[in-house]
Amino acid sequence: MRKKSEICSLDSLIAPAFYTVHTSIDSYTHFWLCGGRGSTKSSFVSIEIILGIMKNPYANALALRKVGAYLRDSVFAQLEWAIEKLGVSDLWEIKPSVPEMVYKKTGQKILFRGADKVQKLKSTKVTRGYIRYIWYEELDEFHGMREIRSINQSMMRGGEKYTVFYSYNPPQNRRSWVNREALRERDDMLIHKSNYLDVPAEWLGEQFFLEAEYLKTTHEDIYRHEYLGEVTGTGGEIFDNLDIREIAESEKNMFDNVKCGIDFGFAADPFVYIVCYFHNDVLFILDEIYAKGMTNSAAAEKIYEKGFTEKVIICDSAEPKSINDLRAFGLRARGARKGPDSIEHGIRFLQGLKKIVIDSAVCPNAAREFSEYELERDADGEFRSDYPDKNNHTIDAVRYALEQEINNRKARIIKRSELNI
Repeated sequence: MRKKSEICSLDSLIAPAFYTVHTSIDSYTHFWLCGGRGSTKSSFVSIEIILGIMKNPYANALALRKVGAYLRDSVFAQLEWAIEKLGVSDLWEIKPSVPEMVYKKTGQKILFRGADKVQKLKSTKVTRGYIRYIWYEELDEFHGMREIRSINQSMMRGGEKYTVFYSYNPPQNRRSWVNREALRERDDMLIHKSNYLDVPAEWLGEQFFLEAEYLKTTHEDIYRHEYLGEVTGTGGEIFDNLDIREIAESEKNMFDNVKCGIDFGFAADPFVYIVCYFHNDVLFILDEIYAKGMTNSAAAEKIYEKGFTEKVIICDSAEPKSINDLRAFGLRARGARKGPDSIEHGIRFLQGLKKIVIDSAVCPNAAREFSEYELERDADGEFRSDYPDKNNHTIDAVRYALEQEINNRKARIIKRSELNI
């Protein structure tokens, strides 16, 4: 490695926009690196991790993606690039099949994990030192801060100093949990924004800039989001009446008519149980169960733990066997009485409410799905008129729970329509 000062020695690897982050690496714990395409934020993180481990004989690292299958072609390849560019390949043992990387001199490691099963991460250990560096790549793929906190609490033990990197392209939706969290202020948190215009042109190549300029002239809003990393909003948000906040105990004490709903799932889709309260055109989403691979007996046990077992639970009627199983466990489950256009009527009912209040600490999946539920675009870039049938499991469970209220309002609308004829 070159024997100049550290910043100078890295001037061909770290874009100028990241110099201040580099010099602040010991001043903060949490680094939120928000950037558009070509901003080199992931390259910066990989360089910092390799340098940090080689300087501190007790530092190890954990690189994470939400889906483990994506590790090899993203964070693993990026750290492999950093080792090669720093000219230290002979000092590292790279094990793609494990996967892990080992600093030969001390045995320090970089571990790679998917967060598909967060509970399994608790067993992550190193034999020397502690995990100082934690890297969440494509942060917006994770399910929310509750999941992130759970991982951090498991990993951040036994050391004096930690450095946690969160690298992401901001979701378009302003209400996405990532964008909301980035607005919070913490003394130990640095938020850094960058884009391709902050990077030396020769690093990216002429074609990269030509593609960016073409998109700018044809779809400026998409350009601003993808290349500049701006939170532009899609215009296709379905629920603009959300109030994501803590629901106080004093409020909960007034909830005298709790509603419960279930959307069944097992392998590809999750089992979802929702507890909510509806009053004066305001919906409060109070609690949830959200899990894949959950049997009906396990689901019944979890429902009993929630404490609303005297309530009727309105379930997806497409699963009569599962409904009968829940009844066999003593729960008051029945199928939803679906009718023509029930999905459309249900969503429009929810859209028309004064507010939908969701406690994201207790119901992170409901907060995520309601916040990110958007209309899809067709091949011409126009919004489709139908509501998408994906990532809407908690929304379906709420629709079932409020079946009576939805049908009552539908009947009133039909009656008024007939009177006007």
